Amino acid sequence: MAIEQLEEVKINKKIDIGFKKTCDCSENHLNCLTPKEWLKSQIGVWQFYYEKRDIRNKKLHPATFPIALARKCIELFTHKGELVIDPFVGSGTTLVAARDTNRNAVGFDLNKNYIDLAEDRLSQQSIFNDTKQIAICDDARNIPEYLERGTIKLVLTSPPYANLLNRKRKNKSRRGDLRRNEQYDQIEQYSQDDRDLGVLSLNDYAREISSIFAEILPLLRPTGHCVINVGDMWLENERIPIHISIIEALQAIGFKFRNTIIWDRTNIVNRVGIFGWPSNYITMGTTFEYLLHFIPNEKRL
Repeated sequence: MAIEQLEEVKINKKIDIGFKKTCDCSENHLNCLTPKEWLKSQIGVWQFYYEKRDIRNKKLHPATFPIALARKCIELFTHKGELVIDPFVGSGTTLVAARDTNRNAVGFDLNKNYIDLAEDRLSQQSIFNDTKQIAICDDARNIPEYLERGTIKLVLTSPPYANLLNRKRKNKSRRGDLRRNEQYDQIEQYSQDDRDLGVLSLNDYAREISSIFAEILPLLRPTGHCVINVGDMWLENERIPIHISIIEALQAIGFKFRNTIIWDRTNIVNRVGIFGWPSNYITMGTTFEYLLHFIPNEKRL
């Protein structure tokens, strides 16, 4: 979307975008999957591979998930034509996957460089359908200004990790000469914007997550879903359970915690370092992340 169009969106606020299913599936079906596809999704440990269209360059974006991950979540929790949003859209992977699967989608990010990257990725797609994928440069706190109540079927996102990335990287999980790569001693933070959740302490971060998702909840359909990709981190020899902070934050404002899915990353991690040997056992944070699945709590609807 051009800058002029973005400005028009901000003036008119509410976005003209579809949210109703366009498939012929029964109303009581969760998705368009076949029984065989459904069975594969029931296994609670998932692996994915990156493809050429994926963003792997840390200089473009420090933390991306594969298109395959976004596509699987979208196909599992929505029908064709329904609306997906990503409050922290980053490089636009959720939007790319939504276009691949004929879903409408809107993504928000504070960083204009990321929005430009997302739009560039969308412009390279050759799939033609009746859905829209829109990237908007704005604060996730302002999402209710753009969308109508009860229209979102899926919230899919990977939020910042509080201020835990806002420090020089030492690559302790990498082995040998891989440790001192181009990422070594670099700060891989999204931005230093005061509004960015990535500059906040964990307590302030949890409060802001609660506030943002409390505003999103009324926009979600009663049968909607929310999937948050996040990993825990180590800081000064302590495990920082970010996933627990997010679960507690969403439960406090009306979401029901439904499932935990493990993103097993061992197939894409090479030459893992011997971390903690021989006296301090530590599981490698780089080898797995969480996909936290929530639904609206019916008591809060």
